[in-house]
Amino acid sequence: MRELIRRIDAATPPDRDRAVDALRAFAILGVVLGHWLVTALVADSGTVRTASLLLYQPHLVPLSWALQTLAVFFLVGGQMSVRSHESARARGVTYRQWLGVRMARLFRPVAALLVVWTLAAGAMLASGVGLTTLHTLLKLVLSPLWFLLVFAALTAATPLVARLHPLWPLAVVLHVDLVRFGLGGPAWLGWINLAAGWLVPYCLGAAWARGGLRGRTTGWVLLLGGGAVTAGLVLFGGYPAAMVGVPGAAISNLNPPTLAAVTFGLAQCGAALLLLGPLRRALARPAVWAGVALLNLSAMTVFLWHQTAMMAVTATALRLSGPLPGLHTVPADPAWLAARLAWLPVFAAALLICRAAFGTHEHAGPRTGGRVVREGRVVREGRQGGAAGVARKGAGVVRRG
Repeated sequence: MRELIRRIDAATPPDRDRAVDALRAFAILGVVLGHWLVTALVADSGTVRTASLLLYQPHLVPLSWALQTLAVFFLVGGQMSVRSHESARARGVTYRQWLGVRMARLFRPVAALLVVWTLAAGAMLASGVGLTTLHTLLKLVLSPLWFLLVFAALTAATPLVARLHPLWPLAVVLHVDLVRFGLGGPAWLGWINLAAGWLVPYCLGAAWARGGLRGRTTGWVLLLGGGAVTAGLVLFGGYPAAMVGVPGAAISNLNPPTLAAVTFGLAQCGAALLLLGPLRRALARPAVWAGVALLNLSAMTVFLWHQTAMMAVTATALRLSGPLPGLHTVPADPAWLAARLAWLPVFAAALLICRAAFGTHEHAGPRTGGRVVREGRVVREGRQGGAAGVARKGAGVVRRG
């Protein structure tokens, strides 16, 4: 382990901002823990259905403030995409090549997930699993993919939006909500915010990549300003306090994104910028950096398979011992949350198994001549490619010949 940590630290370019990788790891972990803590799979009368912890225990809504971290992911995504595109263009890499590699990194693991679940769905139907249960499971697996589609679209539009001021998409979100909620407009208008809402933190990330957002003042303005506006919208504007969707609620802040979700995301981006200094100091320790680097190396696998890991544990336990607290029961009391916390290490172990089985799809790709260009550097593949890839990962193109 010491040798692996040393190799990862030694292979990391000195100019790499490790705090950016830490923010992305934090965003992924927020999504995973949010789903694992809030979503219950209730076994009832031979079927399995979902139930939300926040519906039965609304006083736990602050959990959604800590664990709904998508804005931070789009902030980091915008920063990394702009820097990667500019670096690739400076080295003569075409937009088509650059985009092809980034899209492959996103959707190659998705293809593996879809194949596995297509076969699993067919097997479950053949074994007599009801359509209600199958629909519940497939929805849990497939619903997070909307995030990847939006992120892919924004990545493809990077050359167009790299210099777009975040206030422009924020104004779009404001007017869409004004028409929807203030003037009684059609509900479908809200889906405009699916792109505009996440474009706000993405454009902030682009400004960060261009050298903007310097100084702690910007972070404090975003944190305090976004937090104050969000509080006003919740207290006086009729927006729900939960920053995730809650079954039965008249309005969801996330599906599609509302103005409250976007202003809350601005507050999160401000907090992320303020944390850069402390994160850089902490990540100077090789062991801490190695953990962050390894998580980022499997970020897509963790994101795509964490729901499957939870469902595998739930199904296995139900078959072996019947309904268990915190796993198959309605999340109606504090005891459920305590029991669910105890199950989290089991979910993590199942996710590690998924990572071992499907992690190769995240990095597999064509090879030519044993050379891969990563961030403009030629890396010769060999036994140390794994350690070097952890530290030197990013957008890359295969250089033929």
